[in-house]
Amino acid sequence: MKLKKLTPELASGIINAGFDKEPREIQSASIPKIKSGGDLFIIASEGSGKSTALVIGVIQQLKAAFEEAPRAIILTTTKEKAFELEEQFTLLGKHTNLRTFTAFDQGILQYQKDMIYEGLDILICTPKRLTELVNINGVPMTKVSMLVVDEADTLMINRNHAIIYRIADGLKKTQFLISANKWYDKFDKLTERIMKNPMIIETE
Repeated sequence: MKLKKLTPELASGIINAGFDKEPREIQSASIPKIKSGGDLFIIASEGSGKSTALVIGVIQQLKAAFEEAPRAIILTTTKEKAFELEEQFTLLGKHTNLRTFTAFDQGILQYQKDMIYEGLDILICTPKRLTELVNINGVPMTKVSMLVVDEADTLMINRNHAIIYRIADGLKKTQFLISANKWYDKFDKLTERIMKNPMIIETE
């Protein structure tokens, strides 16, 4: 991963965060693929840096605030994980004006819907809350260009595949990015249904 190939604002955020020393193997392998615009499935062990690779990839693709409706939806397992991702977006996207909001199960549903409609670029959600928001038309989908599923193995084991399919089936011209700790047979159906010629990157 060469910083000169990233937007200057993102490169500055990475340097300020101290992430420029030596990128992890999965980051060097996956970020250029995300930048190319293709669908990507990342398989790497916990702590490998794959979530950070997704964050960097999304910031690189979106670049700056644009439109009012979200352009990226990030689906993750828990409230705690969602806020960890938001913190990384804030840290690495410090020099961009990208707007991020996190919606989680215990939050006030109407408040979260209102915040989404005020305008944002990146929506981070837990599966149950995203389902509830979609059920009340709480997430405008017209501008979504990226759907990211972090820790897909946990999400699929907990039977959260329905919301993934529901969102994906309603999107057009969308880049799908999925990460997991290891490959499961059920991912075959997932990739066949929502991804187009996905590249699979796997590291230890």
